[in-house]
Amino acid sequence: MSTAKNTVLTAAAELFGEKDQAAVDRWAAADYIQHSALAADGPEALRALVAGLPEDFRYEGARVIADGDLVALHGTYYGFGPAPLVGFDIFRVDADGKLAEHWDALTPLVEETASGRSQTDGPADVTDPERTEANRALVAEFAHKVLVGADYSVLTDYISTEMYYQHNPEAADGLDGFGAAAAKWAEQGKNLLYKTVHKVIAEGEFVLLQSEGEFGVPVAYYDLFRVQSGRIVEHWDVIAPVPAELPHTNGLF
Repeated sequence: MSTAKNTVLTAAAELFGEKDQAAVDRWAAADYIQHSALAADGPEALRALVAGLPEDFRYEGARVIADGDLVALHGTYYGFGPAPLVGFDIFRVDADGKLAEHWDALTPLVEETASGRSQTDGPADVTDPERTEANRALVAEFAHKVLVGADYSVLTDYISTEMYYQHNPEAADGLDGFGAAAAKWAEQGKNLLYKTVHKVIAEGEFVLLQSEGEFGVPVAYYDLFRVQSGRIVEHWDVIAPVPAELPHTNGLF
């Protein structure tokens, strides 16, 4: 396990599992930068967030991806609000092994999905580490040409026509399932518009994109892809509206 991954998992367990406010002193950098819509900047705001967690709060992790100094978590939060929230969290770990920066996106858990898959189930372990850079390049090119460039004629150059497991709650499996969902969204005035890809985080067969765009309203897109034999075969995501105001001046990205 990478040092950064171990740092984030240990810190998250102490902060959000044990709800230990003292863990802020152990793990958060003095100049901790916050991008979440849920907390203000700095370690004291993180301490206040931990202090305010309800008794029944818990986090159920699904997968972890480490890429240099960035570590991404994918899982479900229970107790933040009336409904469970599926979320992606990205932490940057500094040279001192402290949490230096944090981004996230959350969306309500949906019980009944179009594919029958949950928003977090499926493979979780990194089994193909030697393919990290090839998979990063594939997904980055897909993002440039298809997501931002909106050239859907080359879709099958990147996504498998034989196996495409979908975890977006409104889309069924396969390219046909995605196409049907996209058509339905367009009817609702929610076209998938990607403007900027801010991060490409890769480990093995998993590649996470953090992007900015519109989906009827300004949104943050977090798309996690699993690549197998040179094609994307699975997709998880969170699409989160960009709030009109944030409790800091750092932006969501």
